[in-house]
Amino acid sequence: MKLGLDGKIALVTGSHRGTGWVIAERLAEEGAVVLAHRPEPWGEQALPKAAAGGTWGDLRSDAGAEQVCRQALAHAGRVDVLINNFGAADEHAWLAARATDWVDAYQTNVLSAQRMITGLAPAMQRNGWGRIIQLGTVGSTQPSARRPAYYAAKSALVSLTVSLAQTLGGHGITVNVVSPGYIRTPEIEAAFRAKAQREGWGDDWSDIERRIIARRFPNPIGRIARREEVADLVCFVASERAAFINGQNLRIDGGALALVA
Repeated sequence: MKLGLDGKIALVTGSHRGTGWVIAERLAEEGAVVLAHRPEPWGEQALPKAAAGGTWGDLRSDAGAEQVCRQALAHAGRVDVLINNFGAADEHAWLAARATDWVDAYQTNVLSAQRMITGLAPAMQRNGWGRIIQLGTVGSTQPSARRPAYYAAKSALVSLTVSLAQTLGGHGITVNVVSPGYIRTPEIEAAFRAKAQREGWGDDWSDIERRIIARRFPNPIGRIARREEVADLVCFVASERAAFINGQNLRIDGGALALVA
């Protein structure tokens, strides 16, 4: 299937590691001109494979986001596809979290996206085409007690997306959220392996994954997502083939949330 991404300029925030790294690589494989992003200067760190250039800046501040937008436009002249992948979870329990922890979660997971959208969406409107995709979480639909500030922020990101889809209607722009459950990133795997060592489960990944799924994320597929699977969905939503998908929270969770919605 041809996705129609050849020559489209895609900026992937937080693409210096994890899922964002693979999203950047997959978009490049589909023919997009990819600009990677990290919060600090790239220095000696390599860019994702086939990325056309790198941007950097702290998206938790107006100045940092404006810097990233300037760098992207200076490099490529425009941005057609904005992937707001930058974000981070926290481990603050409800009664232990301070107000500043909630503000930090909102700055990181909501206002970082808002700043990038504000900087780049007007040009998409003028050009008559664009894709804005936020990386969310299934916890925005079914939050647990583990990360209340994070899940509340990601829920706000979904609300922002629905509102923005209506605001940008009629300009050839779609706005959606892709919401995974657990993803097998190097960081997640390392954390689960450390837990397995503490619990005496051994070091066989398939057994570790099975135990984690049973305890934290039961789903009919019986495993957690692979980064490539999430990236492939992002590529499709960014494509010409997905032009009528708009204002949606698209869960990729192996069927963990058995919802009729």
